[in-house]
Amino acid sequence: MRRILIEGGGHGRRPQRSLTESVARAARESGAGRRLAAARARLADRRVSLHWSNLFGVVALACVVVLFVTGLLLMFWYAPSSQRAVYEGSYAPLVGQEASAAYVSILHTSFDIGGGLLVRQAHHWAALLLPAAIILQLAVTFFTAAFRRRRGSWLVLFGLLIVALAGGWSGYALPDDMLSGTGLRIFQGILLGIPVAGTWLSWLFFGGGFPGRIIENLYPVHIAVVPALLIGLVWLLARGSSRREPARYPGDAGVPAYPDDAVRAGGLFAIVTGLLVLMAATVTVAPVWLSGPSSPGDASAGSQPDWYTGFLDGALRLVPPGWEFVWLGRTWTLAILIPLAVVGAFLLAVAAYPFFEQWVRGPGRDDGLLDRPRNEPTRTGLGVAGLVFYGALWGAGSADLVATQFGIGLEDVVHAFQALVVLGPVAAFVLTRRVCLALQKKDRDLLLHGYETGRIVRLPGGEYVEAHAPVPTEQRQRLAGPRSVPPVVIRPDESGRIRPWTRLRARLARTYLEDRIVALPPGLPSRQDRGTPDASGTGEDEIHETSAGRAGAA
Repeated sequence: MRRILIEGGGHGRRPQRSLTESVARAARESGAGRRLAAARARLADRRVSLHWSNLFGVVALACVVVLFVTGLLLMFWYAPSSQRAVYEGSYAPLVGQEASAAYVSILHTSFDIGGGLLVRQAHHWAALLLPAAIILQLAVTFFTAAFRRRRGSWLVLFGLLIVALAGGWSGYALPDDMLSGTGLRIFQGILLGIPVAGTWLSWLFFGGGFPGRIIENLYPVHIAVVPALLIGLVWLLARGSSRREPARYPGDAGVPAYPDDAVRAGGLFAIVTGLLVLMAATVTVAPVWLSGPSSPGDASAGSQPDWYTGFLDGALRLVPPGWEFVWLGRTWTLAILIPLAVVGAFLLAVAAYPFFEQWVRGPGRDDGLLDRPRNEPTRTGLGVAGLVFYGALWGAGSADLVATQFGIGLEDVVHAFQALVVLGPVAAFVLTRRVCLALQKKDRDLLLHGYETGRIVRLPGGEYVEAHAPVPTEQRQRLAGPRSVPPVVIRPDESGRIRPWTRLRARLARTYLEDRIVALPPGLPSRQDRGTPDASGTGEDEIHETSAGRAGAA
């Protein structure tokens, strides 16, 4: 006989699943669901540092997403054409004004389309923030030697910066207002100043005389070439990061990549996106209606480029006048060639530095640990010197505004920036090295003597001193100082000769490794751990550094 279970007056039947439960179960059991679960498990096993320096990549990613979303919307409203048109829109001061179709479409987007100005300004703010985020990420990667494990990723990140600059510059020219027209006129002058190839390059960009078809030529670069390169480079960065464990500082245990770091990154992504929209809604940027349409015969006084290209303009302004000569029937304008060569050499040095350091110091250990900048005085000094050099060029791009705002002669301002470009990096390198050594010495003293507790005790002899406490165990690895590096040994080749490149490498390696405070052996106990009293009987040698310690630190 079949047994029928009756509960609550109903027949014994299996409970029916809801539609959402059925869909969720089917998704989990599908191939994509299983792969997603496996990826989530791998992320849960990865340990990621919570240090603030790891967040600039999230800021850059938020800028890229905002650029893509707003750019897709602007494509429907923008007219990439230099053909003349008459503006008949809501902005009364320019009604009836003849301008290019590109400029008219920008005014139509800003004043006649609901939310158009918000979208346009969000696009512009994201374009301004993206190079800053990438530069900061490059700086963090440089000063912590994160490039040591993935030198290819350093080149990808550097290429991402160049693509961001190219995208911002190409978008800067598309509104075809007076400001962008002045910038394009300067750009054409630079191209024409290049010997032999200058005329051909000008024809390639402009398609003839100024302004030619510059808008039609730059528009495909801005909406197709730059986005494709951005997507490809971001994918390469993500692919390289997923293949290795994230690098961490010594003593940093980190947190799981999922869900801890994923939630933090998602929150920062939302915050950056919200701030970009908020700035777009409250702060006016690129008001093209104030400068008016571009005119080949006019120029905008006091025009300034966007901040990320200011260093290029500054390099041109710092060259003394009259630097040109005639050779082979051509006029060679050094006022253009030297700035281009200097800026090109600087960018090449930035891209090639990780490979140069590997050649000088050897491959080193691939242990996934980051360097504290203070523990590598030479590298940190070079980085700060590079930042000072870049900052001097960037500041020189606004030399005219500095002169007018502060009532200083323009020539005096230019001379000051010329001196800063030459002497500033040298002074920054020397000063940074000494500061790094002082910070190393401070960390060593903390390990040996402990940290100040703020408690004053009286010694048996009547002297009052401050009691020190030992550094917590989890912080000792971080304060241990520079890691040991194998010395570079000069060896002769098969013929018994020592090549000049070998001698140069040995000298450079000695420069990198000199003036370093010798790291304490791992696990070395502090004076408190060796039984030295602290609060009740702290010795004088715990409070004051010895002369031997001072000599060793120097």
